[in-house]
Amino acid sequence: MSLIQSAKLNGLNPHAYLKDVLTRLPTHPNSRIDELLPHNWVAPETNGVDAVSEKICA
Repeated sequence: MSLIQSAKLNGLNPHAYLKDVLTRLPTHPNSRIDELLPHNWVAPETNGVDAVSEKICA
């Protein structure tokens, strides 16, 4: 729950955030794990859609 709430507080779509993090986690280097925290996370660019589209409109 705290990751979902942290994602919301950082203006992220919790579903998109968790989906991406759980996909990356098995191959992501331990030394760069802080990149996956909600306040540092950047959505991957896919199909011409930029990372901003993953954010919740306030």
